[in-house]
Amino acid sequence: MNILKVTNLCKTYKTGKKALTDLNFTVEAGEILGFLGPNGAGKSTTINIISTLLKADAGSIVYFNNPDLSNKAIKKRLGIVPQDIALYEDISAYENVKFFAALYGVKRDVMREKVDSALEKVGLLDRKDDKPETFSGGMKRRLNIACAIAHEPDLIIFDEPTVGIDPQSRNHILESIKLLRKNGATVIYVTLYMEEVQQICDRIIIMDGGTVLLNDKLANILKTFGGATYQLTLVGTPSTKDVQILESMTGISQAECLGRNDLLLRMTDTFSLNRSLVFLNKHGLALTDIVKQERSLEDVFLTLTGKRLRD
Repeated sequence: MNILKVTNLCKTYKTGKKALTDLNFTVEAGEILGFLGPNGAGKSTTINIISTLLKADAGSIVYFNNPDLSNKAIKKRLGIVPQDIALYEDISAYENVKFFAALYGVKRDVMREKVDSALEKVGLLDRKDDKPETFSGGMKRRLNIACAIAHEPDLIIFDEPTVGIDPQSRNHILESIKLLRKNGATVIYVTLYMEEVQQICDRIIIMDGGTVLLNDKLANILKTFGGATYQLTLVGTPSTKDVQILESMTGISQAECLGRNDLLLRMTDTFSLNRSLVFLNKHGLALTDIVKQERSLEDVFLTLTGKRLRD
């Protein structure tokens, strides 16, 4: 079942900048959807529209398979973890979560249970009486998450929740997200860190220029854009013609001289490597060393957008 269906979403700001152009995607119940894109790709605009904080110029969003839900009903079933920490520093962690839970309509008779459960999920139950001003940056981000999940939302949007925190807090947040999914929540996860996406996400959307460039399961993406990169160290220097011939071979997507004796080959199968080595040997370019690197999600992103994610 679709938790969210976005159809032909468009947004142009008063400055004339087009942020979104006919954006289409769905979010399936029970999945963790990774949302990737370089700066200016339209991620923040999309998230703000989904969160009901911003209106689209055109297009539609159907929430929870019900086109007739009011904004109030939608907000009660959404949990938003913003990039910027939003906490009251001078009241306890418990009171912070209680405040936001009340805004989402959590009833008084179940409040303590819901707040304690949220704090336990992020590993802060033992610090519930302490004020955020005594917390580390990572602990504050975890408390931010507790504030967003105490009302047990069906769809939780995480907007770069691990920026600038220590590895221990990052791991705790990622494990908390997997636990939320296990308990029935659906997650949209916006991040600048490919390794996080590969660790927790079932499906990935890559955006750029206000449109979706790629939308598929992680396993399918790595298979479709698969292959490996080999750095070869040779006896002798390949000529420009040698490099051009190699790049024209079936299964080789890139051939590039990295130095006098180093050659980079990007390919989709091991048979191409065998053919290239035979070719090089025939031309007096014997192999002295080879280093293999499997293609990563970062490579896929670079291929699609022409830039690194954190450029």
